[in-house]
Amino acid sequence: MSNLITGLFVAAQPANLLYCFSGVLLGTMVGVLPGLGPAAALTLILPLTLHVPPLSAVIMLCGVLYGTQYGGSTTSILVNIPGEPSSVATCLDGYAMARKGRAGPALGMAAFASFIAGTICIFGMIFMASFLAEFALRFGPPEYFALMIFGLTIVVYLARGSMSKALIMVCLGLILAGVGIDPISGRERFTYEILALADGVGLAQVVIGLFGVSEVLLNVERSLGREVFEAKIKGLLPTMRDWKRSIFPILRSSTLGFFMAIIPGISIAIPTFVSYALERKISKRPEEFGAGAIEGVAAPEAANNAAQVGTLIPTLSLGIPTGATTAILLGALMIYGLNPGPMLIKESPQVFWGLVGSMYIGNVMLLILNVPLIGIWVKMLKIPYSILFSLILLFCLIGSYSINNSLEDMIIMIGAGLAGYLMKKFDYEAPPLVLALVVGPMMERAMRRSMIMSKGSFLIFFQRPISVIFIGLALFVVLSQFFTRKRLGERLEMEKAEA
Repeated sequence: MSNLITGLFVAAQPANLLYCFSGVLLGTMVGVLPGLGPAAALTLILPLTLHVPPLSAVIMLCGVLYGTQYGGSTTSILVNIPGEPSSVATCLDGYAMARKGRAGPALGMAAFASFIAGTICIFGMIFMASFLAEFALRFGPPEYFALMIFGLTIVVYLARGSMSKALIMVCLGLILAGVGIDPISGRERFTYEILALADGVGLAQVVIGLFGVSEVLLNVERSLGREVFEAKIKGLLPTMRDWKRSIFPILRSSTLGFFMAIIPGISIAIPTFVSYALERKISKRPEEFGAGAIEGVAAPEAANNAAQVGTLIPTLSLGIPTGATTAILLGALMIYGLNPGPMLIKESPQVFWGLVGSMYIGNVMLLILNVPLIGIWVKMLKIPYSILFSLILLFCLIGSYSINNSLEDMIIMIGAGLAGYLMKKFDYEAPPLVLALVVGPMMERAMRRSMIMSKGSFLIFFQRPISVIFIGLALFVVLSQFFTRKRLGERLEMEKAEA
């Protein structure tokens, strides 16, 4: 608790409050607008944070992350289009409530459920921090290398599409991570005498292209129709009956979302559907779900905010991102000179606890902001996509150029954007590439230091318990996938034989 008080004091500094407010406001705006997404928002904001203190920058980026979960509910309830994938379940009952004239209580309950879930899970994160800090003291170069191998394996294994495509993305990311100056010998590698590549391929430029530009190009092809709910919204405070029906679903969904999101690779959307299905299963009025049940709004909104906090635990403590947004956050921490992973709490306690404190303050800000600003969000939903996407492209170009005032950076960003667009068209996922680009330099340094420690013997990775555990887990993941596919093939052959 003393660490939390210190974190709240640090987060309450005027500059940090300003960055926290800016982050949650922008995050809510992104959540309201369908078709943009938090990953694209982070890439647009990242260049703006490169010249501010690391703690303020991290506070702002995390504010965007959990702010999007608040904003997504507004679109789901009023337009029946989820602002984020994690808000899909909210559409089922939220829009039905709006059609019954109860848009106000639905929006109010979404905001309160998000606040309660965020608060519960922030305290859960606090009580896990001491364990993570003690665990970090046991890590050396061999443990770091084994952990990163395990992280890359998990990302490939849990890819939504083809594992082979995810593996190709990881290999491409590791190749790009090798561009620049060798960290041990000081020689240039793969630069082809291009000065802009001497410091390596810029992570910020690649991320802006992969997620910002490609998302715009992809959305230009789509025709997203919107029918904004026009009736007057009133009575934003839920009734006592609403609270009686919602309080236990909120508590259950908060716990479920938090612990599910700690598992690397779990999408935030999954806990929302699980919580919705659970509440419908145990409800005394299951027939009301899908027709305007208040629990159908409270449960998924609590789950998605709890999950968003939960995703930060493997990202900050192990350096394993759970998706595109946390992969970008991981890269941002490295750009700011911080070391995400087991040593973050030990080496940068002010940053970690200041971030935790800011998350609680940000949740309070979001609760205050969301209720009075609903009218503005409704008007923003009517902005034509042609104008919106043109502005996003402009911000991408300005952001990539402003990092180093370099035209080469803009060229890298545009190339990454076109590559990201083609990747999405052919079902190649970007997060494995980003993770490999982020952890590649750290993994190389950890391996080469381990080799120096062992005088060139690879046995060092099998002589230390923690590294053996992580390498064993990585092998288990790979072999389990092999046997699963083998059994599936045998089953298909048996079905063909029977047919």
